[in-house]
Parts: sequence; C-alpha cells; structure tokens
Amino acid sequence: MSARDRFWCETAGLVLVRQRPGSAKGVMFITLEDETGIANLVVWTKVFEAHRRIILSAGMIAVKGRVQREGEVVHFVAQTITDLSHDLASVGQRDEAFRLPPGRGDEFHNGPPALDPLCGAKPRSFLGD
Repeated sequence: MSARDRFWCETAGLVLVRQRPGSAKGVMFITLEDETGIANLVVWTKVFEAHRRIILSAGMIAVKGRVQREGEVVHFVAQTITDLSHDLASVGQRDEAFRLPPGRGDEFHNGPPALDPLCGAKPRSFLGD
C-alpha cells in the first residue's frame, strides 16, 4: 500500500484471517487479499461491535478507513465495513467471459509456452578462457 500516513481510502478483498488475541484489549486484526496483494486491517472494539456479524461471517468485505504507517509497517484502520459475500457467491453464475492467460499448469492442454528471449541462456564469463 503506497498511500501516505493518515490518508482516508477504501479497500476490498477476501478475508484470509481473523485474529482477536487476548492481549490486544479487544482489538481485532483481519488480513484481506485481493489481486494486488494483502492488507492488514486493525478493527477497534467500537467498530467491531458495530459490525460484529459482518466481521465474523463475511467471506469478502469492503472497508473504509485510514492508513497508519510506522516505518515499513502499514496498517489499515477500519471505520466502516460492508459485506460483499453476495458478490463473491455470484461469481460462478456470471455470463461474462473472464479469460486468463494460460499458466504453467496449462501446458498439457495448450502446449508449451512460447520461448521468452529475455529468459534464455545468458552469456557467462569463465575464468581461464
């Protein structure tokens, strides 16, 4: 996340992990993932109580909040949370084509990938030549 400290923004993603350690004084930590990476959410007690059902049950959420930076560590402090699980559940019923380029596991079906000239053999300098 490249946003500056205390910047208000919105993010959404799949809920990977929910943690509420006993030593955190009621604070909950949530890890979200989207196609760009992961986000570490901090959910204070008041926000948790206001959105308890969504936080504990949703598979995908949208979050509005503020960026908190401490050196290299970046957290996203949640203010409002919206359940997007219904959007996640409807992915399989959509009519639009969503084509992805073939991956390495698709070589049997699609044939070997074209050779990338940038990934080929590199000239080496050998001692004694």
